[in-house]
Amino acid sequence: MIDEKQTSRVKKNFNCASIIYDMFEWLPEGRSLNWRERVWFHVPTGKVLEVGIGTGRNLPYHPDRIRVIGMDLSDGMLAKAHNYANRLNYHIDLQQMDVQQLAFADDTFETVVATFVFCSVPNQIHGLQELKRVVKQDGRIILLDHVRINKPIIGWLMDMLNVFTHLFGENINRRTVENVKQAGLKIESVTDLTRLGLVKLIVATKHDQAV
Repeated sequence: MIDEKQTSRVKKNFNCASIIYDMFEWLPEGRSLNWRERVWFHVPTGKVLEVGIGTGRNLPYHPDRIRVIGMDLSDGMLAKAHNYANRLNYHIDLQQMDVQQLAFADDTFETVVATFVFCSVPNQIHGLQELKRVVKQDGRIILLDHVRINKPIIGWLMDMLNVFTHLFGENINRRTVENVKQAGLKIESVTDLTRLGLVKLIVATKHDQAV
């Protein structure tokens, strides 16, 4: 079930934040700029959907071997991504839509990529199921995101703080690995990119390739 009210709030928040978003994003990523590069290393040839493309932070890492469609809920973010793509002299198809209701046919993409997106999707499992629907049978879903730290005190604190961050459409206590499984996807790999496992790189498939 899609929470239209919360989805609208998220869209409004990101439209407002689009003006200064990149300034704040550089702070947590400044020491780990290879995170995004590692994501795109996993992407083979073919047609790729980038979910929540935002202001286009991943554009410099898109390999030449792929064709990318970028989508985002926020038209403000897409405007920033469009301007950035023009500065890079990079042609990309940008579309506004909700990951909870993707306007693509089943089995469309070889790969779907989402970086720091599902912490703000109101119905995370439903959004993940949409990724499963649009990726091809032998395709991959690649997620880079922050998750709830699985430590008693820290996890509890994140749960408490999430009461407030949720008001702005951001969830800091998502159990994304578990939700990927609940969405019917198969985990291929999970890589911890930070101490305590705050940021994870998750690779999943829609059929049983798990090892």
